[in-house]
Amino acid sequence: MAFTNEQMERYSRHIILQEVGVKGQKKLLSGKVLIIGAGGLGAPAAMYLAAAGVGTIGIVDADEVDLSNLQRQIIHGTADVGKAKVKSAKETMNAMNPDVTVNTYREFVTSENVMDLIKDYDFIIDGTDNFPAKFLINDACVMAKKPFSHAGIIRFKGQLMTYVPGEGPCYRCVFKNPPPKDAVPTCKQAGVIGAMGGVIGSLQAMEAIKYLIGVGDLLTGKLLTYDALKMEFHTVVLPKANGKCAVCGDHPTITELIDYEQAECDGK
Repeated sequence: MAFTNEQMERYSRHIILQEVGVKGQKKLLSGKVLIIGAGGLGAPAAMYLAAAGVGTIGIVDADEVDLSNLQRQIIHGTADVGKAKVKSAKETMNAMNPDVTVNTYREFVTSENVMDLIKDYDFIIDGTDNFPAKFLINDACVMAKKPFSHAGIIRFKGQLMTYVPGEGPCYRCVFKNPPPKDAVPTCKQAGVIGAMGGVIGSLQAMEAIKYLIGVGDLLTGKLLTYDALKMEFHTVVLPKANGKCAVCGDHPTITELIDYEQAECDGK
């Protein structure tokens, strides 16, 4: 694949990097990333992946843009209120970089569709805002042997980790089961500072980029936490993959996907 003059200029800051170069940029252009959730996390992740030239990006979200989204979901604008989030996201991404193919899926992720959604993608970004979806995405990615980035944000705090098959614990190894319904306040109840989505969502995009080009250390076996009020990052080394894990262990007891019930964090 030969680059056009426009591509050479567009990706010039990548190409001069020793860790990326022409070879790495070609890997990005041939890469496929699925982002589940076009909200606070998915919005910045999608924009940076599109800008980076990831060739195929899928966006999964069933919601429409709401005025309350605009404080943090920077892929949408005031004129997009009432529009499907996946449509708004696609328009923004293609306006930024016409090289990118954006596939849209206006639907909620469920046990019935998740395997079909993730099957054609190299890397999955979990930008969802509720525990049922996070456990569902983890279990599906483990079963399908797909790498993915988990993240969560609330108030002034955020966290993320990356799962790569065979290289570390999965989300369920660490957190085991969803908390009881209403045990954890939602973002709508507790609030979230808008820029937190930018910080953590951008880090998810970085994990996807590193995975696609094969450089650097991923957050496998680690949980990165961020406290914005203290301006502190901490890397917690996680226990090795749990051989007794219900989904990725030696003798898994979860062999079918589960749709848990719980109030969502702030679906809009």
